[in-house]
Amino acid sequence: MAETRIKDPHRHTLPEDTQGLLSGTLLVALSVSLLHGAGLFTGQIAGLSLVLSYVTGWSFGAIFFTLNLPFYWLAFRRMGKRFTVKTVLAVALLSSFTELFPHLLSFATLHPGAAGVLAGVTAGAGLLALFRHGASLGGVGIVALYLQDRTGFKAGRTQILFDCGVFLFAFFVLPLDKVLWSLLGAMVLNVIILINHRRDRYIAT
Repeated sequence: MAETRIKDPHRHTLPEDTQGLLSGTLLVALSVSLLHGAGLFTGQIAGLSLVLSYVTGWSFGAIFFTLNLPFYWLAFRRMGKRFTVKTVLAVALLSSFTELFPHLLSFATLHPGAAGVLAGVTAGAGLLALFRHGASLGGVGIVALYLQDRTGFKAGRTQILFDCGVFLFAFFVLPLDKVLWSLLGAMVLNVIILINHRRDRYIAT
């Protein structure tokens, strides 16, 4: 009798992963649009990409996609093929959505405080969706998830350390008020990740 493969009830199906990646990247793309509309930024590779896009005039999507390339080898070696493939897809989706969004929406009125807080909330929700489906947005997220899984060091704490470097750089190249409003949004984002991202609360991958 042929052996019957038993499906793991804790593993996400392809349709579940698809909607998770699409929903997560769309939420983060909305966050990037809010930040860009107010001239703000955030932490992690996305934040560094925004700052560089302001300074150079280059496309956020192109910078973000390029900066993530060196991290895929670590993802493959340390997190596995499944995680790496999902992360590459998530990065590509976010880069594409952020190129598309300026043609679909704009903000006539956007207070920087509101932009920072809303961007933090939408990015937090998007990243949690991606984490839940075994993906990240590359860069620092890969390192943060690896450290959390291996050592228990919270992913949010790793991100905060990197954020300090991004904000130090931005302090010298952007207006002070933009840096301060951006700090508010980054704090909201990191608090959401720090409180909610715990693998013992969900085990599906």
